[in-house]
Amino acid sequence: MKLGIINSAFGQAGVDTKTGLEHISRLGFDSVDIFTEAIGIEQSEIDLIRKTCDDNDLPIVSTVVVSAGLVDFNDPVRDYHVERSNKFVDLGQQFDSKNLLLVLGEYIWQREVIPPEAQWEWGVEGVRKIGSYAGERGMEIALELEPFRLSLLNSVPKMAQFIDDCALPNVKANIDVSHLVLADSPPSELELLKGKATHVHISDCDGKVHGDLPPGRGVVKFAPYLQAIKDLDFEGAVSLELEYSPDPDKIVEWVEEAYNATDSLMQQVGLRG
Repeated sequence: MKLGIINSAFGQAGVDTKTGLEHISRLGFDSVDIFTEAIGIEQSEIDLIRKTCDDNDLPIVSTVVVSAGLVDFNDPVRDYHVERSNKFVDLGQQFDSKNLLLVLGEYIWQREVIPPEAQWEWGVEGVRKIGSYAGERGMEIALELEPFRLSLLNSVPKMAQFIDDCALPNVKANIDVSHLVLADSPPSELELLKGKATHVHISDCDGKVHGDLPPGRGVVKFAPYLQAIKDLDFEGAVSLELEYSPDPDKIVEWVEEAYNATDSLMQQVGLRG
């Protein structure tokens, strides 16, 4: 598998797009995931991203969208978020991305008032529409598992069920290692995603709250998860998700530390290649 990173690690530290991508290439990453906004992005920015990645032999594996409104109880809101997500598919096509990393929302009002089953069905309906649109364009959907109590997809069994309910061959799972730890999901549960996974996020955490730290700065025991991912036997990328560097002026060192730690972990289980 490739070792990649979401470029937001540099963007959040105030590093411009081109310089951030050049750092990613120089540090040795095999690929990159792009976090941006498809609505309103200038063509010049799209061209800059594509050219910089091409010049630095840095394939864009994933384009990322957070679309919490897909499970909203208002029909026009859901319709808008399907349309917006499809624009990310179009953007991903320009980047030649393999997948659209799609983050769904949460149940509202503590799963009261509106039956949670209705929000689940709205999510399935919306993802089916986006998945069909993406499939016609040769892209996969990589669904994010979020570890929060009210997240629609907050466990491996729920992820597997949701993928089955969508019933589209290109709608699959993104496996986020630290999210699995926060959700108390053991590596053995990943067997449920055999044939249903396409992408991986990796970061560390304190075992209690969302952290997105470089591996080694938290409590995650990575080797069993990486071995379970290897056993799923799918082509893809393990992409670092780093957020909120404690010292933005040292973001390059922060990312380099994460790169070295993740490369070592992947080498231990024979996962990088």
